[in-house]
Amino acid sequence: MCETGGGQLGKPTPTSIWELARWAPTAASTQPLRVLYVRTAEGKERLLPHLDEGNRPKSASAPVVAVLAVDHRFHEHLPHVLPIRPEMKEYFEGEPARREAITSFNGPLQAGYFVLAVRALGLAAGPMAGFDPAGVDKEFFADGDWHSLLVVNIGHPA
Repeated sequence: MCETGGGQLGKPTPTSIWELARWAPTAASTQPLRVLYVRTAEGKERLLPHLDEGNRPKSASAPVVAVLAVDHRFHEHLPHVLPIRPEMKEYFEGEPARREAITSFNGPLQAGYFVLAVRALGLAAGPMAGFDPAGVDKEFFADGDWHSLLVVNIGHPA
């Protein structure tokens, strides 16, 4: 989890959302989802140009915007998230096609869990596919290991 800034949601926090979503089941417990929380004006200034024009006002006014991404180096964490099978780290090392297959399945699955966690905490969730993933990745994930999947506006229901 990453955070950009110190905005507030009230009682539920980005951490409490993640705590609800992160242990939901995935294939081989790989858990490739990563979340970047954008909460400051500066963070939104970096994000908004990469959103479709119709999505910009919604994200600009949301208290928090979560960028959901998959980590293509997820396997490095497998000894922690799947301690009964630490050898799975080596199973995925040097196998980018194998890692891509698991992230393309588990990433969207975990994104769904994330949206459900937002709602379970009584917050509104506005998932959006209308954005430039390559632009978001270049702006926020320059090392190339994380790839954006979904943008979710988070706030209090009207």
